[in-house]
Amino acid sequence: MSESNPRGTYAVVSEALRAQLAEGAYSDGLPSEAEIGRKFGVARTTVRRALRALEDAGEISAVPGVGWQISSAGRVAPYERIMKDLQRQIKDGSLSAGARLPSEAELAQAYGVARGTVRRAVGELEVAGYVEARQGVGRFVKPT
Repeated sequence: MSESNPRGTYAVVSEALRAQLAEGAYSDGLPSEAEIGRKFGVARTTVRRALRALEDAGEISAVPGVGWQISSAGRVAPYERIMKDLQRQIKDGSLSAGARLPSEAELAQAYGVARGTVRRAVGELEVAGYVEARQGVGRFVKPT
């Protein structure tokens, strides 16, 4: 993108990405900021500004741990998926009050994610009042 544009380079990148989104080019999510920058020959800050413009328009959203996704794709962060699944198990009785949650390592293996992702999901459940941590013992489902 060597030519000057009165609308701003970020707007040109944003429009090009919008057209590619409409064609279905990024159904699995947008490439990294670095890749987009290389493709358009622009700086990362220009890419970020273009992505923010698309986000402000509601066309894409940043999903922690996943990247930039098409908003209509309905993607959620891995920790949210785990958290919602554990909440469902607690609500339907699969994990009853007083039951010990599997270890972080077991959950990480079961969901195919890093332990930090599991730690965040379980931490959110603690904050929401679904589980409690007992030092040196584990995490347990709280009575409702």
